Amino acid sequence: MNAQDNHGNTATSRREFIKRSGSALTGTALASAIATRSYAAEDNTVKIALVGCGGRGTGAAANAMSTKGPTKLWAMADVFDFRMEGSYNNLSKKFADKVDVPPERRFLGMDAFKKAIDSLDAGDLVLLTTPPCFRPIHLEYAVQQGRNVFMEKSFAVDAPGIRRVLKAGEEATKKNLKIAGGLMSRHFPALQAAVQQVHDGMIGDVITCWAYREHGPIGYKSRREGLNELGHQIHNYSNFTWINGSFILDWLIHNLDVCCWVKDAWPVSAQGQGGRQVRDKPDQVFDHYAVEYGFADGTRLFAQGRHMNGCWGFFGDVIHGTKGSAVLGEGVRSPRLYKGYNQTKENQTWEYTGPGGSGYQVEHDMLLDAIRQDKPYNEAQRCAYAAMTGILGRMAAESGKMITWDQALASNVELAPGLDDFTMESDAPVQPNDKGEYPVAMPGFTKVL
Repeated sequence: MNAQDNHGNTATSRREFIKRSGSALTGTALASAIATRSYAAEDNTVKIALVGCGGRGTGAAANAMSTKGPTKLWAMADVFDFRMEGSYNNLSKKFADKVDVPPERRFLGMDAFKKAIDSLDAGDLVLLTTPPCFRPIHLEYAVQQGRNVFMEKSFAVDAPGIRRVLKAGEEATKKNLKIAGGLMSRHFPALQAAVQQVHDGMIGDVITCWAYREHGPIGYKSRREGLNELGHQIHNYSNFTWINGSFILDWLIHNLDVCCWVKDAWPVSAQGQGGRQVRDKPDQVFDHYAVEYGFADGTRLFAQGRHMNGCWGFFGDVIHGTKGSAVLGEGVRSPRLYKGYNQTKENQTWEYTGPGGSGYQVEHDMLLDAIRQDKPYNEAQRCAYAAMTGILGRMAAESGKMITWDQALASNVELAPGLDDFTMESDAPVQPNDKGEYPVAMPGFTKVL
């Protein structure tokens, strides 16, 4: 496999690899009978509530306020005051004329999302950017209250959560609400053009896809003074499976989604493996995954994720077709197509040369335009299926079993039972033992169905 050596792209940040702008909707827009009209305020200002004030939430708010037409950040919600303060100060400096969030509209606690959403008017916009375990709960409430939604990946962490997202998406269509999902690679112009070339047959029929995320260890924060066990785990949401759904879901979701987009199909089964080989942090994270997905036509998608020091690194997708190959996906700034399977310069047949664009910005431009123009826009189903692909992979690797898509989607195993009723004083769903170690999935023993 010579992908990295020949394309030379190993981006390290979600926000660093996309620097250009563009347009064109490639996600699914669901048009249906209109039950409730979605609208902005009479002065055409779209009020925004930010639920989840971490780095990604702050970035999403900046994207929303950078769209055409008047917007106003109206409310903020989080479980940590220090996180909200940092986000508020950051956004106030950059968007002084668009931030109107007095102390009485800065809400703290597990129920803060309801207060922020309720402060909006029907047809306004809520940005759901908390860790993914909370997404189904927050999305349901936003749709119930008649708010348009931007929701960050990974949308859910288990099958019961995915089913809630799908149902909320259906309700949003009935109410003519708009839902955008944070799979920004779908809105990256260079990647859109590359996928179109593949769909047009430039490399023949797609027979194998490889999704990679290989880099150094994910971070871990020591316990912050004043945080209880639940707060500590939420503060380290990437490190606990019940919160982020695992490394293969929350960190590989974009490239899994891109492979399924290229293939124009979702997998029907998966088997795989993973574990903790070198990781010594007190958390639940597998430091490597290798999962083989099967499509209905018998072709394969291989997903490989590793976060270890001193190892080969690559961040992207490699696609093989009957006539050639492609290197593309998140982490690849300049997608390329090749004749044959040696991705060398002399074999290159296509490279994107069009206008640039930021997928992060384009996804918000399109959402706000749909709200203002009252156009159908609902990415909930596609986003849910992309997340389900990652969840299926986690279930297969953690159990050591061959699992079908239908089995996985029907599973009633919840990673955090009763999460709807949690407060910040609740016990965390997983607890350390007397050595400070947390339970880790064991293939052959862990129940996922």
